[in-house]
Amino acid sequence: MLFTGDILLSRNVSNEILQKRANPWLNLISTFKQADLVIGNLEGAVGTKPQQTDSTNIIFDITPESISLLKEAGFSIITLENNHINDLGLANKDSTILELIEAGIIPVSKESSPWFIKVKERTISFIAINLVKDRLGLRDSIPSIVLQQKLQLAKNLSDFVIVTIHWGSELLDWPNTEQKHSAEWLIDNGVDLIVGHHPHVVQNPEIIKGKPVFYSLGNHLFDQKYLDSKKGLIVECVIKGKKVSFNGILTKTIKNSFFPEQDKRISFGFKKSRIKSSPKFHNYTLNPTSVFRNNEGRVILNGSSNGEKTWSTQPITLISISEAKFDEHNKYLFTLEQHYSTLDKEVAPRPYVYNLTDYGLQALWRGSSLSRPLIDATLTQDKKHLIALHRSDAFVNINSDNKESVIEIYSWNGFGFSGLKDSSILEYARQYYKTINDIK
Repeated sequence: MLFTGDILLSRNVSNEILQKRANPWLNLISTFKQADLVIGNLEGAVGTKPQQTDSTNIIFDITPESISLLKEAGFSIITLENNHINDLGLANKDSTILELIEAGIIPVSKESSPWFIKVKERTISFIAINLVKDRLGLRDSIPSIVLQQKLQLAKNLSDFVIVTIHWGSELLDWPNTEQKHSAEWLIDNGVDLIVGHHPHVVQNPEIIKGKPVFYSLGNHLFDQKYLDSKKGLIVECVIKGKKVSFNGILTKTIKNSFFPEQDKRISFGFKKSRIKSSPKFHNYTLNPTSVFRNNEGRVILNGSSNGEKTWSTQPITLISISEAKFDEHNKYLFTLEQHYSTLDKEVAPRPYVYNLTDYGLQALWRGSSLSRPLIDATLTQDKKHLIALHRSDAFVNINSDNKESVIEIYSWNGFGFSGLKDSSILEYARQYYKTINDIK
């Protein structure tokens, strides 16, 4: 896999493309073609900039024709979470996603994360995050319930979890405090590789708790003219057997051009790490396949036993998935899925319990939201009980704007869930959710 830094297809880069009538990756296409996956971060959105625009109002507008250049260069995946994806509004983010899909490139956004892709018998998951406020004032938070759900899902269904993240301070060539703290939290929650961008200069990578963190790959294709902003780093990640290794390719741009070209290869001196074994659920392997539905990622679960695929599900709006051990007799699977319900007239997390069989998932229980509107639910460490984080309003008096929360504990009774009073489990649940800063 090859990871590049920030990509601009607007402003002076667009002018150079039109002037030269050439692909900006002309000097790197041969390198890209040797990789199984090439991943970059695209700044901007497909659409037309309004005529009346303040000169201080930076907008990166991209023509649909420019997207084909990414495919021609060899890009497989483009991440979209950054402070410029909403430059033209939310609708144009959707337009950008559609243009990338049309070009045969996988667009990874917050909505489609985690995105699962299988390469040579390995399932890789990608999650895209943006910590820099965009034009609409939007940004992700670390930590957060939503991100924790995505990480748990990725960890439970893939061999290797990758987070690409827009963060840091522009033109600062070392990571700031937020980057350091965010990296630690991400790794504590199961991330195997962090690849960052936004500072527009290269920041030195490091190993945190055994996992590589590339804080910033700098500019890959951009029109900034500062000396350091004309340099970039391509990270080469090689998975061979159960070993993972990393090398780098430095890039530069020549005078009067913004097109990148290879400078030299470098070694980071990182020790090879081991990739984990494929997750199993009661001796079944669930191989995920990501698909698009309404610009959002959904997951098809492909069940296999003893190496042979036996069944597949329909596309699921999957939030999280866990093996459950409610009793000693059955093979349970607990999921959270995003669905609409007439009970609260909301699209919200809904808990499901399935029995795993050789013929597929057998639904044993489809719950609207247990006792109250649901924010999140997870299993205890022994996987025998359910802890749930609810909004404090009730179904008889729905208030979707309510920010207050309450924790409840449940046990499986064979037909559904019953409330449980257990002080030790309640304390565990409080500590578990205490790490999430958007919950009071």
